[in-house]
Amino acid sequence: MAPPTLTPDLPLAILGAGPIGLEAALAAAQASLPFVVLEAGDEVASHVADWGHVHLFTPWSMSVSPRMRQRLATRGLAPPNDDECPTGDALRQRVLLPVATDPSIAPHLRLGTRVVSIGRQGLLKHQEIATAARAARPFRLLLETAEGEEILLAGAVLDCTGSWSSPHRLGDGGLPAPGERRLEDQICRRIPDLVRDATDWVGRRILLVGGGHSAQTAARDLAQLATEHPATQILWALRDERPQFAPLVDDPLPARRALGEDAARLFAGGCPSLAVRTGVVVEALAAHDGAIHATLRGPGERTETVTVDRIVSLVGATGDASLYRQLQIHECYATSGPMKLAAALLGAAGGDCLEQTSHGVEALRSPEPNFFVLGIKSYGRNNTFLLRVGWEQVDEVIAELASVG
Repeated sequence: MAPPTLTPDLPLAILGAGPIGLEAALAAAQASLPFVVLEAGDEVASHVADWGHVHLFTPWSMSVSPRMRQRLATRGLAPPNDDECPTGDALRQRVLLPVATDPSIAPHLRLGTRVVSIGRQGLLKHQEIATAARAARPFRLLLETAEGEEILLAGAVLDCTGSWSSPHRLGDGGLPAPGERRLEDQICRRIPDLVRDATDWVGRRILLVGGGHSAQTAARDLAQLATEHPATQILWALRDERPQFAPLVDDPLPARRALGEDAARLFAGGCPSLAVRTGVVVEALAAHDGAIHATLRGPGERTETVTVDRIVSLVGATGDASLYRQLQIHECYATSGPMKLAAALLGAAGGDCLEQTSHGVEALRSPEPNFFVLGIKSYGRNNTFLLRVGWEQVDEVIAELASVG
């Protein structure tokens, strides 16, 4: 039994209208494959809008795919191709929104359409394990819109939903800290926009948790705010006892090098309004008298309770795997990425993101035929993803789907 041929009634379903989802849509259009793009947000690249004030590490020359650049050029909309690092807003306005309005994409784009779950028509998860009979059944997608719920049938699915929807929790072992769920509306899980939302942060006591690039960016921005408004106080809590912020030797990305230098300076006491705690986890959170009381547990099981007004949690994120719980997806037990790709990445022993390359369509396959996870979600907890890798993944998978009709 052959896999279903992609048709207007059984299109390629592309989940997410972010950078990789739109790249996949362009590639599908070029390959004359029928497709639909399903975007949960009310606008294209809604997650990019969340961090629109933040500059990318990569310059324009590395942030726009050749396919998007060429397509926009035909409409007289070519974005810059220089060494300046765009903000998320600039990338969205100059590239992603124009791509979404392209005549080859716009008719196939459904905004405000959330994919709730994906299965196989007439089959349960445990039936027809990786068989041709399973491949012959269409995918069945439960969609949620403002009008209600509906079913969409698809011949193939590309999950390009990214990692933003499932931020990690603050507590030890990756669990929510006691009290964390009740205080969700007082926890910021993105890099705050301290210009647009200045009144929410000026003069506040802020607990920043996390040590990666996003947390370092927030620390730098908050320290600058505190320099201008000394009543603002920041406590930076890091899980590592000896965090390393030293930039790479001869880092080819100047913006990344500068961030590492700034983070190291702040860690060493470069801002009087910013204090640091290392080797700590959030033990518990509680609200009282309009403030948050955060208990931190550090070395030797010593605890410290601090009183703050806001919490910025930047401890990472992993894509939402609940979408495909009814499919036969082999997921890595350590990284939560698709198993074959996770194994390839672990075998490559990491390295700088600029050294990453796609590992081929075979590494993207799962036991579920014609279902692929692409983009940053495919890397799971591995943080070396680069946009260029996503573009290569799209090329490989669309070529595969086009070869079988």
